[in-house]
Amino acid sequence: MKILKSAVIAFSLAAAMGSFSTAAVAEAGRTSYKPLDNINMVLERITTAETAINNGAEDAEVAALIKKAADISEEINANDKVARDNSKVRQHLKAAISSAKAANLQESKEHLAKARAGTEALKKLL
Repeated sequence: MKILKSAVIAFSLAAAMGSFSTAAVAEAGRTSYKPLDNINMVLERITTAETAINNGAEDAEVAALIKKAADISEEINANDKVARDNSKVRQHLKAAISSAKAANLQESKEHLAKARAGTEALKKLL
């Protein structure tokens, strides 16, 4: 009787745990994109930031636009070579953010140009 009781409890526990799918009750997670899609999104954000600089946007606004590009560039993950070159792109984006916060938009624009060139080079590595 004791074995039967333990078996019933184990079976009911297993049935209860298996009845709820973790995917069904999980929160909405990150949306992941293909590396090429992420590269294109980074290029779009860089273009947006350069346009904002050319149109005379505020320093904080430009820094926020560059930050969005930097955040997306962190998601680029294809292989080790891409990761290495992408880290160089992120360094230029971080330098562009720092320059924009310091109200040095010309230097920020130069870093954005280098980041754009590096990001376009990532396409060749895929």
